[in-house]
Amino acid sequence: MMLLATSMAFVSCSKDDDDDTDNTTPNIVELAQTDTSLTSLVAAVVKAGLVDELSADGNLTVFAPTNAAFSAFLSANGFATLEDVPNALLTQVLLNHVIAQELPSTALTTGYLSTLATYGTTTSNLKLYVSTVGGVTLNGSSAVTAANLEASNGVVHKVNTVIGLPILPTFALADPNFSTLVAAITRPGLTTDYVTALSGAGPLTVFAPTNDAFAALLTELGASSLDSIPTSTLEAVLNYHVVSGNILAGSLTEGQIVTPLGSGTFTIGLTGGAKITDGSNRVTNIIATDVQANNGVIHAIDRVLVPAP
Repeated sequence: MMLLATSMAFVSCSKDDDDDTDNTTPNIVELAQTDTSLTSLVAAVVKAGLVDELSADGNLTVFAPTNAAFSAFLSANGFATLEDVPNALLTQVLLNHVIAQELPSTALTTGYLSTLATYGTTTSNLKLYVSTVGGVTLNGSSAVTAANLEASNGVVHKVNTVIGLPILPTFALADPNFSTLVAAITRPGLTTDYVTALSGAGPLTVFAPTNDAFAALLTELGASSLDSIPTSTLEAVLNYHVVSGNILAGSLTEGQIVTPLGSGTFTIGLTGGAKITDGSNRVTNIIATDVQANNGVIHAIDRVLVPAP
């Protein structure tokens, strides 16, 4: 409580001492301090040492979890109180709710945003998948319940769930463009538990075929559905899309030979756009890159990779 009071006093004094500060509109921290449903968020921001960052002049968007959201987060992760959460973890979780641009609800569109959280010791920012279908949801689990709370340095949207650090399956499940991939990796009878494998510490890089890519593969094979593809063939194909390491698009080079976790290799090409030549000599375009999770990265591709026969 003393720390919280000190922090509140610091924010107040800082504004009084700054002639250029808008004294009529509170900054993000001050706005949260006046909202009784955000007291846990304020305490978390103070504990993580993020008061200055969220009070400074700028243009930020904060998805602000309510007290109930923090209570559920603590319970789900085995923490008795907020004080039990390690600061390093708490800091990254909080930064995973912050976007370095001001986005009122009218500016939110379905797709990926970069948060201020980063993967490991790198500078690669974790992504946040926003869906505006039937309201605004984040990473498929957190919904905006009150939007467009104006602050002098950005905008706050209240959310009903703490947005945990995403793992690879988070984006596969949240992004409807990967629904066929999800169906493939969860098909009954597979010998590999792909959800568990992709949920581990990693890091892993996944070249993820879109729904259209899978539809094209079925046409190419003359198959009526995924279920008509033999289990061994499907697993060989899925394994061919996963590579060890956190390989960002900027590290790919022309002619690079990539060895996936499955058998065989494939080749990277950069001329005329990033692409992959697979073991069956088919060319696939990389259509979206660097969807950074906390245990690896996803690159979307427009064709399913097929290893050499």
